[in-house]
Amino acid sequence: MDEALAVSYERCRELHKQHGRTYYLATRLLPAWKRRHVHALYGFTRYADEIVDRTDDLPPAARADQLSQWSESFVAGLHGAPVDDPLLPAVLHTIAVFDLDRGDFASFLRSMAMDLTVTSYATYDDLLDYMEGSAAVIGTMMLPILGSSDPAAARGPARELGLAFQLTNFIRDVGEDLYRGRTYLPDEDLDRFGVSRADLAGAVTRRAATPQIKNLIAYEVERARLHYAAAAPGVAMLAPGSRSCIRAAYTLYGGILDEVVAADYDVFVRRATVPNRRRAAVAARALLAAGDAPIAVPPTNLRTASRMPVGAA
Repeated sequence: MDEALAVSYERCRELHKQHGRTYYLATRLLPAWKRRHVHALYGFTRYADEIVDRTDDLPPAARADQLSQWSESFVAGLHGAPVDDPLLPAVLHTIAVFDLDRGDFASFLRSMAMDLTVTSYATYDDLLDYMEGSAAVIGTMMLPILGSSDPAAARGPARELGLAFQLTNFIRDVGEDLYRGRTYLPDEDLDRFGVSRADLAGAVTRRAATPQIKNLIAYEVERARLHYAAAAPGVAMLAPGSRSCIRAAYTLYGGILDEVVAADYDVFVRRATVPNRRRAAVAARALLAAGDAPIAVPPTNLRTASRMPVGAA
């Protein structure tokens, strides 16, 4: 590997370590030769997200132009053009090594562009259209790197895991997303529980959720756990050297939902995070677990989630 490419991979690793602590910890369980490729994919997705969300001083049109220019540079690189970017050499190398589906990257960039113009989603189907590019394709990008004896069978669970992880983030980050002018919880769900955007904004200000908001969050937690349940069988389908990593990531992200439940579904009191001691214990157990051992999946019942008792605000 030449020096410039090594520097690019290192830049991706630094981004991953800084911004994706949960997943970065899980990647430490991968064989060393696979880690850099996972870091490259994370770097690609994170940098696009940085353009969209970390340039608040720029108007949306300027951010859209910046994202478009970076996307064009990436596409040119796919066709062999030289790229002057600290991240893209590693990304392009990873795509070439594993012959990753270029369409997945186009779908991802489409969803990132949506974040510049779309501020809410009427239905869960509408949200899933966005999450197809922002989450599901991440699973399919990752699968060739992780390896599987049956990639066709593992594809569905890999996509479900991407959806589960992102919905977990949406649940945890309601206030942060609202600050950026977006709500990712579907409008139909807000209506179902009698919650408005103003109610969410009030909860951010008070740092406390109303009973109606808690019922909404409880419903979304159950929905996320349905995705985790659909993803669980895929772990045993992965290459043996990759199972510990994904088992740990699965458990750690699911642990964020456990923290939300423990906080009585109030995501405004504090940011739901898994304590460091538990994170280390999860990683150790994942490393020691038998490769084909089933993952414990919490029971789910989305149909009754709207009637779940939650505490007062």
